[in-house]
Amino acid sequence: MGDNLPLPVMMITGGIAGCVAEALTIPLDTAKVRLQIQGEPVPGKPQKYNGLLGTIKTLIAEEGVLSLFSGLNAGFQRQLVFASLRIGLYVPVRNLYCKEDELERPPLYKKILAGLTTGAIGITVANPTDLVKIRLQAEGKKPITERRYTGVWDAYTKIVRTEGVVGLWRGLAPNIVRNSVINATELATYDQVKEMVLRQKLMKDNIFCHLFCSSVAGFVAAVVGSPVDVLKTRIMNASSGTGGKQFNGVLDCIVKTYQEDGIRAFYKGFNANAQRIVTWNICMFVTLQQIRAYIARTYYPTKH
Repeated sequence: MGDNLPLPVMMITGGIAGCVAEALTIPLDTAKVRLQIQGEPVPGKPQKYNGLLGTIKTLIAEEGVLSLFSGLNAGFQRQLVFASLRIGLYVPVRNLYCKEDELERPPLYKKILAGLTTGAIGITVANPTDLVKIRLQAEGKKPITERRYTGVWDAYTKIVRTEGVVGLWRGLAPNIVRNSVINATELATYDQVKEMVLRQKLMKDNIFCHLFCSSVAGFVAAVVGSPVDVLKTRIMNASSGTGGKQFNGVLDCIVKTYQEDGIRAFYKGFNANAQRIVTWNICMFVTLQQIRAYIARTYYPTKH
């Protein structure tokens, strides 16, 4: 996890790894967002989006391949801020919570606590980039006259003008919950599984170990985080025009989501979400570990 590297290096490598994973998995993320904001099927009327591959095929057929990369610029902005903070600060915060005799093998609950802390810090700063990314992904390739936003900076400008600066932090509460939980699950699970695998000598500390640990971390994160991910997506995509807000807070969103779509709504798009999170974790952790290993060997050999 880069325990012995300087903090700026850990933060920069975290941001780079996040951007690599974002670029490789954003088509899955776009499909997931479309599935989450889609309502329950109406009798006699087929749903527009069905499953991950079906949604991707529909998007390509109706909106073109580039529609799968909607919000990529905002996604990069998000990762440069969010991933740098949540991943870069994880080890220092984890060690801060540990007593001196716990540093060699930190307790799992302190790993979880560190993940919750850095996830909350990171998304509080990065919420505007997350909001814009989701708005652009949900909008799709509409005619110019029907689009709410023509691009990333236009989205920022219009949100501030119509919703105020605080509008950039719409959905912050569920976003903090969602990202803190997923961050803690991802980082703590990866950290714990890797520690157990290496301690039991089941694998060496190599790319195959990183692939296995990141896959486990991604699946656990998807199971735990899907309900809050659905709520976050719906609140952030809610319109705030003259018709008023679609949801009056997190509790209202929970109640309306349940009333309209039932309990399954909280796992709407789960397959797409799980595939995205697992793939994202593999891309991010493998990239992160390779970059940090190279930097450690090349620039900080005495610390490696």
